[in-house]
Amino acid sequence: MTAIGFLAAVIAVIAFIVILNEGARNIPVSYAKRTRGDRVYAGVDTHLPIRVITAGVIPIIFALAFLSIPGLLSQVLNNATTPWVAGLARNLSEWFSPNGWIYAVSYFVLVVGFTYFYTSVIFNPKEIAENLQKQGGFIPGIRPGNQTMSYLQRVINRITLAGATGLAIVAVLPFIGQFLTNSQTFTIGGTSLLIVVSVALETLKQLEAQAITTSYEQY
Repeated sequence: MTAIGFLAAVIAVIAFIVILNEGARNIPVSYAKRTRGDRVYAGVDTHLPIRVITAGVIPIIFALAFLSIPGLLSQVLNNATTPWVAGLARNLSEWFSPNGWIYAVSYFVLVVGFTYFYTSVIFNPKEIAENLQKQGGFIPGIRPGNQTMSYLQRVINRITLAGATGLAIVAVLPFIGQFLTNSQTFTIGGTSLLIVVSVALETLKQLEAQAITTSYEQY
């Protein structure tokens, strides 16, 4: 029964990761009629997709890098002759033990923080709003320019909150598994599953695109 429960948990986690990885908010975008020379191009309705986890697995990598700093400091200061420095080294080693709750909480908070940070780096609402305005595009019901920028900023903040929380939960899944089962035997590596599922989905997309290209070339 334990093995069956573990298998069911793995399937549920994979399904959650797929939903998290593929989830996106499609913002409707309309383009007005454009005149180029003697030709008039009709307006086009499309959408701007914003992924739930725009940052991917980068926040997890950053969080793990930062969490390795206390352990490194503990090793460096462990042989110090000053009593309080040696005590600090022992405390750092205990506080940030990979099996401790302080490590898990810090991991969760860092993943959420770095998700917001990296999303703000790669997603620029001001630049997107300016590009839409230059190309004659607009979001229905939203004025071009500053209002569009503010709208995109609100949307990305709400989506990033859900994505960051989900990504952090996936990152601390081993700790949750240990807490629920009181055992380190059956633990689900959320980060590893996230990477494997992301690569598998990207491979399927590439194969599908290649198949569509091949079918079009026949005509």
